Amino acid sequence: MEARRRLALIASHLRPITSTPECSTTRVSTSHCHSDSDSHEANQVTDCVFCKIVHGEAPALKLYEDDICICILDTFPLSHGHSLIIPKCHFSSLEATPPAVVAAMCSKVPYISNAVMKATACGTNPNSFNLLVNSGTAAGQVIFHTHIHIIPRKARDCLWTSESLRRCPLRLDQEALRLADCVREQLSFSGKSEDSKGQASSHVEN
Repeated sequence: MEARRRLALIASHLRPITSTPECSTTRVSTSHCHSDSDSHEANQVTDCVFCKIVHGEAPALKLYEDDICICILDTFPLSHGHSLIIPKCHFSSLEATPPAVVAAMCSKVPYISNAVMKATACGTNPNSFNLLVNSGTAAGQVIFHTHIHIIPRKARDCLWTSESLRRCPLRLDQEALRLADCVREQLSFSGKSEDSKGQASSHVEN
């Protein structure tokens, strides 16, 4: 059962989106994709199905579009109304996506999810959905163009087997304390790096 769900998830990103007799296919407007100088990143852009959708080179059932992102129906949905929010510019992972782009995408989640939930009328819990990002191979990312999943849920739909797993409480031991200290250290280092970038940028502008 889980293997079939996993296969459907992978296939949803690899197979092209085709139109059906009931619904016309809406193409999105074209937009320039960003690519790093790195050749691997450039190859990802060239072969990226999401970039092709953004450029109007592949069909998609579009739900929403603005200057930063688009939202389309997933080809092989995990649930009725499963949708994807995709930035128009190419960023290989969530980590590589600029905070401003992530913020723009996330700001549309309440607006888009509300419309999806009303359209799908998901059972007795019409406001239940998962917001999901697979960032990196180990996390299940198969198309390296960052995107956000909106997955409507129904009670007892058994979509995630992990939901039935017994969760253990966090042990407040030395290992947990070291982990917290390490994360805080990384956040402090990242913050200083961002500050130095901002100062360098202001010097150039002046």
